[in-house]
Amino acid sequence: MSHPVPTPSVPAPDIVRCAYMEIVVTDLARSRAFYVDVLGLHVTEEDGDAIYLRSLEEFIHHNLVLRRGPVAAVAAFAYRVRSPAEVDAAEAYYRELGCRTERRANGFTKGVGDSVRVEDPLGFPYEFFHEVQHVERLTQRYDLYSAGELVRLDHFNQVTPDVPRGRAYLEDLGFRVSEDIQDSDGVTYAVWMHRKQTVHDTALTGGNGPRMHHVAFATHEKHNIIQICDKMGALRISDRIERGPGRHGVSNAFYLYILDPDGHRIEIYCQDYYTGDPDNPTITWDVHDNQRRDWWGNPVVPSWYTEASLVLDLDGNPQPVTERDERSEMAVTVGADGFSYTRRDDGGAAEGFKLGTQL
Repeated sequence: MSHPVPTPSVPAPDIVRCAYMEIVVTDLARSRAFYVDVLGLHVTEEDGDAIYLRSLEEFIHHNLVLRRGPVAAVAAFAYRVRSPAEVDAAEAYYRELGCRTERRANGFTKGVGDSVRVEDPLGFPYEFFHEVQHVERLTQRYDLYSAGELVRLDHFNQVTPDVPRGRAYLEDLGFRVSEDIQDSDGVTYAVWMHRKQTVHDTALTGGNGPRMHHVAFATHEKHNIIQICDKMGALRISDRIERGPGRHGVSNAFYLYILDPDGHRIEIYCQDYYTGDPDNPTITWDVHDNQRRDWWGNPVVPSWYTEASLVLDLDGNPQPVTERDERSEMAVTVGADGFSYTRRDDGGAAEGFKLGTQL
C-alpha cells in the first residue's frame, strides 16, 4: 500500500446506504430516452438542465440525476447518513483528513437538504446527506410496472490504482468487506464493501483512476434482465450491451452491463445474498479462477477492464487519472493469444483455456 490514508481521531459518519449518483451527460434528451424510455426509470421532476429519476421502490426524491454538461463524467457518489448530526460528522471527518469539503444547507440537488460534498482521499466526489424529500413509493403501482422494471439502486463501482489503500480507507469509514480478488503473491485486484445488508454499496476495481466503473440498479428477477436485452435488441441498440447477461461468481448475482449514450456503464443486477451478521465471512477469490467474474466461465470483454467514466472535482473539472502500478487483472488472466486462464482444480487437472479478448 502506498501512502496509506490516515485514520481520523473523530468518528466516521454513520452511513446507511448508497443513495444516488449525479452524472453529467452531453445530450439531455438523448439520455432521457435511454434511462426513461428504454430502462423505465421514473421521472420525479425535470427541467432544461437536469432530470431526477428514481426506481420503483424508492421513496426518496431520486436515485439518479442526469445533469447537462460539456464533459460526460460523474459529479457525485451520494450516501445517505443516519441522522442530520451525521452530516456534521462527515464534514469533520474529511476536514481532519485534509480533504476539500463544501457544505450546502439547501443541498446540491433538488429534493435533498443539508449536504456536504468532499473530494475524498482517492479523488472521488462523495456526498453525505440525511434530509430528503419523500415521494410516492411505487411498489404497488402495478399499472406502471414494466417487464424489465428497475426496483432499487444497488451499488457503485469505483476504479482506483491502489485497492488496498482504498480498502483500508473505506474500512475506517465503516464499510465492511464481503468479497475480494487476490493472487498467490497477495496482490489485490478488487474488493466489494457494504453498509447495507447486501454484498456491496460500493466496490473498488483496480485500474487507472479515479474513475467510475459503473452504477448498478437491481431488478426483482433475472427474467427482468433478459427482457431488457430483448427490448434493446428490438430497438436495434444491442451494440450498447457490453457484457452479459450472466451469473457472477463474486456476489452470486445475475448481471448485465450496458452503456448509456455517453458511455457511462450501467449494471442491471439481482439475486445476491445477505451480509448483515457481524461475523459474515469474507470470500476471497483467486484471480486465476475463471468463474470469479462469470460463474459460467465466459470471458470478460476488454472494454470492461479498460473503459470507465471520469469523475469531477468540486469545481466541476475532471480529476486527473493516475495509472495503476501493480499488474492488472486483465494482464494476468488473459494471454497475448486472447485466451483466458481457468483454475487448476483440487484434483490436479491441467489448466484449461477459454476464448478471451478476441473479437
